Amino acid sequence: MKIVIIKYNAGNTNSVENALQRLAIEPIITDDKEVILSADKVIFPGVGHAAPTMKFLKERNLDQVIKNLKQPTLGICLGQQLMCEHSEEGNVDGLGIFPIQVKKFENSAEKKVPQIGWNSISNLKTNLFENIFEQSFVYFVHSYYCALSSEYTIAQTDYILNFSAALQKDNFYAVQFHPEKSAAIGHQILKNFIEKI
Repeated sequence: MKIVIIKYNAGNTNSVENALQRLAIEPIITDDKEVILSADKVIFPGVGHAAPTMKFLKERNLDQVIKNLKQPTLGICLGQQLMCEHSEEGNVDGLGIFPIQVKKFENSAEKKVPQIGWNSISNLKTNLFENIFEQSFVYFVHSYYCALSSEYTIAQTDYILNFSAALQKDNFYAVQFHPEKSAAIGHQILKNFIEKI
C-alpha cells in the first residue's frame, strides 16, 4: 500500500513517519502532485500557523490538490484546521472541505491556552475509532479548535468548551489531536485509518 505524507512548510512529518514505520509502513514524504494523486492513502499533518501555511499551499497549488483528493485522506492538528472553511488564526480561509469555523480558545482562569497534554475523546463514530473505548486519552497541542458539527463531528473533547476532536466528510478524515504522539490509542487510530478506511 502506498501511503503519502504531504510535505509542506508546516508539519510534524518525521513523527508521523516514525509512527507509520511502527506499523511496518514506509510512507513517502512529498509535495509532488502526481505522487500524491497516485497514493492509496494520504496524510496531511501539521504544526504551525494557519495563514502562512495556506499561502504556501496556494503558491504551490497544493490547496487544489488536497481538496480534490478522492482517496482516504487524514488531516492531523493544523491539517484538520486547514481543512475547514475559515480560521481565526491569521483570519484566513482554509480548504473548505468541512463547512466549519476554527476559533481561538477564550482565556480561562482554570485552564491554560494552548491546551498541551492528554485529554479524553468521546462520542466516537466511524471505523477510525474501531477498538477505541469512549473516554480514551490522546495527546493535544493547540490554541485553536474546530467547532462542533452535528453532521461532521465523529469525536469530541471538552477543554474550556466542547469541540470537534475529529471530523469526517466523504473520504476526508481529520483529528485535532496527535495520534503519532498518543501511545497505544494513537497507534490503533493510525492502524484503523490504514486498514479500515
